[in-house]
Amino acid sequence: MRKYWYGLSANQRFMIRRLYYLPADRLDSITGKRHKYVPPRGLIYTGSSAGSDKFIKQGQQQLSVLKETSDLKPEDRVLDIGSGIGRTAIALSGYLNSKGSYEGFDVVKLGVDWCNSRLGKDFPNFKFKYVPLYNDLYNDSEQKADDFVFPYEADEFDKVFSFSLFTHMQLTEIQNYFREISRVLKKDGLAFSTFFLFDEKDERRIENNGDYSFPVSREGYKLMSDQVKSGNIAIHKDKLSKMMADEGLEVVKIIDGFWKGVKSIEFQDIVVFKRTD
Repeated sequence: MRKYWYGLSANQRFMIRRLYYLPADRLDSITGKRHKYVPPRGLIYTGSSAGSDKFIKQGQQQLSVLKETSDLKPEDRVLDIGSGIGRTAIALSGYLNSKGSYEGFDVVKLGVDWCNSRLGKDFPNFKFKYVPLYNDLYNDSEQKADDFVFPYEADEFDKVFSFSLFTHMQLTEIQNYFREISRVLKKDGLAFSTFFLFDEKDERRIENNGDYSFPVSREGYKLMSDQVKSGNIAIHKDKLSKMMADEGLEVVKIIDGFWKGVKSIEFQDIVVFKRTD
């Protein structure tokens, strides 16, 4: 099924998702199960579209993970890379205080516009930016992520984080994002991201791992599909450490996710990292 899904264009996938969830969205409106900050199910292009209650619960879980792993504080200035349609931002709006602030950017204009029209209106310290970068899963724009410069100053953020972002990017793009994270992160700050990772212990197993199999092998990484290279990518842990080191970053800790069949606090693998200087 994923093979056929990844064979569609980004616009086709968005349209099919919108039509598929249209009956549920209408029922939510009739029964009053909509939430001011949560988009209709058909507009949710990443993660679960199970309704507003679960959407908010998922965001609260992400906030809990950030607090537990990355020492997130209410007064922190945070950057959300791949801010999506506001799942994490909604939770953070009730946690960051007036001294804290949130910046998020995403390659899907739909998500950015939704967040600015809801959260951005009610919380002046929350800002969302649209960046028209090419991604063969989400965006057909011509500008590449390989040389994209984050629209922020150096040493600007206490915390930089992303959920399910680097699982949908190519290695050259990830490398550039590591470079930019190193630039915008404060010297004593922390970064948090989720990945699909592997090493020699689980390399063979993830090649045939149900819905999350990575059968296409490349040097230092594996792909779920060679049709859509941004569909899903798994990176060898040694390769990841080397990529980070090249940009002045180092791994603080890795927590394997429960996609591997282990008990964990997150589905994907968690990596917390920092600057080396």
